[in-house]
Amino acid sequence: MSKTKPFRRVLVKLSGEALAAPDGYWLHPPLLAALADDIARTLEAGFQVALVVGGGNMIRGARISSAGWIDRATGDSLGMIATVMNSLALETALNAAGVPARTMSAVSMPTICETYARQPALHHLDKGQVVVLAGGTGNPYFTTDTAAVLRAAELRCGAVLKATQVDGVYSADPKKDPSAVRFDRLTHDDAIARDLKIMDTAAFALARESRISIVVGSVHAPSSVTAILTGNAPSTHVVP
Repeated sequence: MSKTKPFRRVLVKLSGEALAAPDGYWLHPPLLAALADDIARTLEAGFQVALVVGGGNMIRGARISSAGWIDRATGDSLGMIATVMNSLALETALNAAGVPARTMSAVSMPTICETYARQPALHHLDKGQVVVLAGGTGNPYFTTDTAAVLRAAELRCGAVLKATQVDGVYSADPKKDPSAVRFDRLTHDDAIARDLKIMDTAAFALARESRISIVVGSVHAPSSVTAILTGNAPSTHVVP
């Protein structure tokens, strides 16, 4: 990516595991505070930000349902609730950092947070607020990756930033293969041809159909959301 931002509005997809403490506790307050400060700098750089966070630091519906004691739909419902908990914690951290933020859930919880609807979400973004989108798509069998791309399409985001454990998309697992090469730029067709697992199939298909760029980078220091989006940290840009 060049250092000039190619889009103004971006959806940042965070894994739930990225919020967990080193001792395994589901949330790490210092990490939340650092992430909130990072998002504050992203706003100062001129971006509008929506956030989708997973719930894997607490529960994964597909994993517990595979054990056989609970059905997949119920397991996914538990996962959606976990994303609401993470989103509320993230909203609190953002507000403490002076960033106006609003949690909106696809699973209606009106006594806890606002129910997601497209037009109010667009209004919040236009006012400079960070919108934290909880509850996945509101339906079982869909991942938060798919929810992130869906919301990005609905909210006219220029790109989805998938914040991961590595600084981009590699030709192989860099932890296992020291000769793995990081790609700076790919097309959706390149990623399919090379069978690169950037997102799950449904999410990637929707991104391709909607012509949404996907930026893949690490949120671990010295990288950050702001550095990735401004072109000052390594990343891979997957374009239509």
